[in-house]
Amino acid sequence: MARPDKVAAVEEIADKFRSSNAAVVTSYTGLTVAQLKELRRSLGDNAHYAVVKNTLTKIAANEAGIQLDEHLVGSTAVAFVTGDPVTAAKGLRDFAKENPSLVIKGGVLDGKALSADEIKKLADLESREVLLAKLAGAMKGKQSQAASLFQALPSKLVRTVDALRDKVEQGGAGTPAPVEAEAAE
Repeated sequence: MARPDKVAAVEEIADKFRSSNAAVVTSYTGLTVAQLKELRRSLGDNAHYAVVKNTLTKIAANEAGIQLDEHLVGSTAVAFVTGDPVTAAKGLRDFAKENPSLVIKGGVLDGKALSADEIKKLADLESREVLLAKLAGAMKGKQSQAASLFQALPSKLVRTVDALRDKVEQGGAGTPAPVEAEAAE
């Protein structure tokens, strides 16, 4: 029979898996308490970094429909990402560069398992806000091009009509020449 405290811990971890956009599994052996505190601070509100027990995490992950068994070996901590996964991956990657004791083992993004290399590639992406800003800029540029095109058509028509009016006013260029005069030349 399972102990109530372990059942509660499994349920808490399973809830974190269900409510997260992504989860990154790391090994933290060799990091001091101060370094772990710094890592948690660097992730901010974007992710919750928790040291977990492998057996309880395996059970919780299976309950949440996530397969992480190959990553849950040795000392394990999980960053449960509730915000932008790219920002959290960048934070973990940058911290791991400064502190080689932090090793990214793998993770999950929207239910799909990711290797450590895939998480590093995710960290190389630009953040959601930057990508949205680039998209908005591209859309604004296309709208400006369309607006200038739509403005060009009526203004060209007005210039053509004015040119024809000037020609007619300057001597009847719009009236046909007599047929006899053309034949005589």
